Formats: sequence, C-alpha cells, structure tokens
Amino acid sequence: MVSQGTIRTGIGGWTFEPWENGQFYPEKLAKKRQLEYASRQLTAIEVNGTYYGSQKPATFAKWREETPDGFVFSLKASRYCTNRKVLAEGGPSIEKFLTQGIAELGDRLGPILWQFMATKKFEPEDFEGFLNLLPKEQDGLPLKHVVEPRHDSFCTPEFVELIAKYNVAAVVADHAEYPMFADVTSDFVYARLQQGTDDTPTCYPTNDIDAWAKRFGTYAEGGVPDDLPPIAEARKVEKKPRDVFAFFITGGKVNAPEGAKTLQKKVG
Repeated sequence: MVSQGTIRTGIGGWTFEPWENGQFYPEKLAKKRQLEYASRQLTAIEVNGTYYGSQKPATFAKWREETPDGFVFSLKASRYCTNRKVLAEGGPSIEKFLTQGIAELGDRLGPILWQFMATKKFEPEDFEGFLNLLPKEQDGLPLKHVVEPRHDSFCTPEFVELIAKYNVAAVVADHAEYPMFADVTSDFVYARLQQGTDDTPTCYPTNDIDAWAKRFGTYAEGGVPDDLPPIAEARKVEKKPRDVFAFFITGGKVNAPEGAKTLQKKVG
C-alpha cells in the first residue's frame, strides 16, 4: 500500500538569462536543450507562457518528447479565462484554452493553475459557476485544477467548502501580500513559494526549506501541517496519500533552481 503521495518540486519556466553560463545551465548549453536539461534536474515546471498566449499541439508534443518519465508540467491557464468581471461567462475562453492541444502532453500534464487578479473578490454564486465550467478530463486525459485567489475576501470557510465540493485545490501561497490557503480540498496539494531572495544561494534559507519539506511530507502522507493555519478550522479532512507540487516562483528567481533541487533532496 502506498503510504504517501509523490512530492515534485520545480520552478517557473525554463528560459531565464541569469540561469545561463553556469548559474544553472552548463556553459555553452544550446537554448534548444534547456528544457531537456532542466527536466532532468527538477521534477516539475510551471509554465507561465500559456497565461499570455496559446501554443500549438506540436509544441506540447515536443515538450513531452524532451522530458523524462515522471516529469510534469503545470500550465497556467489563459488570462482571458480568469481576468473577467463575470467568471461564469468564461466558458468559450476555457474551452479554447483546453482544446489548444494540451492533451499532447499525455502523462506529463500536471495541474492547471487558474490565477485571479488581486482585485477579484469572492462572489460565491459566480465562482461556483466558474467551477462548473472546469471539466474533469480533456480528450480522455484526467485534469487536475488549482485556483489562486489573491483577495482576502476568499479567506472564508464558504470558499474552502465550495472548492472541496468540486475537488479543486487552492494554492498554498507563501507570499508577503496574498492569502495562503493551507486547507486540503483536493487529492493533491499545490504550493508556490514566492519569498526567496537572489542573495540566498538556495533561494530560501535552508532552515525554511527544512520547514517546508516537513510540511510537504505531512501533506503527502494525508495530513495537514500543524503550523499552517487553515481557513476552515473545523473542517475534517480524509487522511489519504496526496501528491504535492511545490514551485519556487518570483522571489529569488536567480536561485530558484537550486532551491527546488535542495527541497527535492530533502523530501526524497
């Protein structure tokens, strides 16, 4: 019997000039081989480019071919799906995003991240209308959905119960301003670690990485970390193994790859 889920750690994207010439990528490594290299040093990558524009099916197929078994991509959904006044009216944009060819990733497809503007407030009826638009599969491929609300109005048990109803996760956001949703609402957990610094060789200090490694281990075993306060404190969570996805994003980007590698070693 599996006692815990898989913990994958990674970064945002794989194209970043400061990572070249020995910082992360070997000297003189061709740009066209950067994904091939990164996917063998890390276990996941969050793709930001899909937020700004669509890709061709052949591009997703190429990403799959260049990466090893067990590696996954998290795709940030198009901004046209989430940056709107009425979320429940985003059906056509959601369909366009999901049918652009993402199924070509096959088993490399990880969670789809639906990120909302910091000004977007929680409107229960409209948000449920949005959740109703998220399919459980695309072209026969199971889909995992995670939402990232960034307005404090979402910090209510009503929101937590709502996304749990649809088996949707909320981002465990380690951010200076945005709320963190440590509640378990799905069969996986998704974290974005955004408070690293370029002055720290491992992006986050090693003691902080140790703390996150312990938390992710708890999540993977089916528990809830006792040092991350949930929004819905009284809610009971079924104890079962859960996959965990953790990304070093934004803060300390220069050293994000080293942070992800260090964390991966600690979680096994």
